[in-house]
Amino acid sequence: MEEEKVKEPQYRGVNELRRMFLEFFESKGHLAMKSFSLVPHNDNSLLLINSGMAPLKPYFTGQEIPPRRRVTTCQKCIRTGDIENIGKTARHGTFFEMLGNFSFGDYFKTEAIHWSWEFLTEVVGLDPDRLYPSIYVDDDEAFEIWNKEIGIPADRIFRFGKEDNFWEHGSGPCGPCSEIYYDRGEKFGCGKPGCTVGCECDRYIEVWNNVFSQFDNDGHGNYSELKQKNIDTGMGLERLAVVVQGVDSLFTVDTNKALLDRVCALSGKEYQKEHETDVSLRIVTDHIKSCTFMISDGIMPSNEGRGYVLRRLLRRAARHGRKLGIEGKFLADLSKTVIDLSKDGYPELEEKQSMIFKVLSEEEDKFNKTIDQGLAILAEMEASMVSAGEKTLSGENAFKLYDTYGFPLDLTREILEEKGCGVDEEGFNAAMKEQKDKARKARKATNYMGADVTVYQSIDPAITSEFVGYDKLSVDSKISVLTTEEELVEALTDGQTGTIITDETTFYGTMGGQQGDKGIISNENGEFKVKDTIHLQGGKI
Repeated sequence: MEEEKVKEPQYRGVNELRRMFLEFFESKGHLAMKSFSLVPHNDNSLLLINSGMAPLKPYFTGQEIPPRRRVTTCQKCIRTGDIENIGKTARHGTFFEMLGNFSFGDYFKTEAIHWSWEFLTEVVGLDPDRLYPSIYVDDDEAFEIWNKEIGIPADRIFRFGKEDNFWEHGSGPCGPCSEIYYDRGEKFGCGKPGCTVGCECDRYIEVWNNVFSQFDNDGHGNYSELKQKNIDTGMGLERLAVVVQGVDSLFTVDTNKALLDRVCALSGKEYQKEHETDVSLRIVTDHIKSCTFMISDGIMPSNEGRGYVLRRLLRRAARHGRKLGIEGKFLADLSKTVIDLSKDGYPELEEKQSMIFKVLSEEEDKFNKTIDQGLAILAEMEASMVSAGEKTLSGENAFKLYDTYGFPLDLTREILEEKGCGVDEEGFNAAMKEQKDKARKARKATNYMGADVTVYQSIDPAITSEFVGYDKLSVDSKISVLTTEEELVEALTDGQTGTIITDETTFYGTMGGQQGDKGIISNENGEFKVKDTIHLQGGKI
């Protein structure tokens, strides 16, 4: 009977919730900053931005002065620690948005707790009786605020240990947390008699996390009070939408559901009818969203680093689209839906949509050329394995698939795992090393012109550059060639080293004992720092 009296929140869409959050904290004196790029700047510890506070680290450490001591953001984030498991459940995704309010030595626990409660209960309208705060076991200060000021009874404030409610990463600033959990009701519970906050089931879901950065850890477990105490609080936008919209998972909140419906329409499949189909539907939905946002931030498919993460996500989406029976190319079509659904919060998606579609289309073309051949060969290899009573594909065969048919190892692994088999990855790595060693020796021995073959040998010989630097210091010109250190490319990604050739240039190339020029090449999409300028064969600078 109790269940029937529960007050359900008013329905709000993802885009509306994002706006409400940022406007609320602007009303509390915060500067609303636009989301930072997914590419970390001056931070080699991360491949991609994976939390709301990650791009703000320089302000927390004091390396940079923040534009204001109170800041609020909705940060796009990508987490790729377990790409293979994405899709298997409805709980995990690679792309998510993080709502955050931050204080750099300004307000502290009292304001942070009061505002989180005010936003959830008064602005969003969640039922206070369904909200439960947790605190770090020794944080009596936070307990007093929740109990005496907010008025939460002591038996509804949960004290948890370091593992759950203390934020730290090795040495440096750290501190206790206070989370807020929402009771979604018995239908999401496990039915066990002791089910309450902290249970692993889906009934009590954490919607807000206040991190009170008040200590400095010297790396040996000794804590001292920080002179400047900071607030780093965050809430997953999709997770808040799950609660507010009363749906079962992040794949059924309004924007993700509209994208998933589009995948269903293209494939003629229905969601939540059959497990294997659901896995593919979720993979395509999640991955195309991540890919669209990554490309809009200048990340390009490649064979290393974040470019390789993008390529993996793209190829995984393309393969699962095929598994669903989608015919022809479809990634750019789905990307259009992502842009239409998310441009409200991220106008840069619409500004860069033609580039996004081009990159997706070209990468899908490349993949389609390799996959049919690769799948046929892999099927033959599987049949031989089964007839020999084996469950592991040899490293030699996995490498043959990679080297001859362009089939990446992780795709081979995933396809085999779906059938309960594995790959000899050590053998694959050994074959890869052997091939690289052979190629290095062969290149030095057999090059016709007596020099190492480089990426420059694959440039169209008709392309030339004209030096116009005798009477100018700068010039506008068309870019004719972009390369990484390994291959010709359509675009260079943030953080990559590469080469640019333009039709005209003011950069003087190394010649006659003089050093090549250094400087900057820039356009509306970014900036390229020129470290050296050289002359190539055929009049190219």
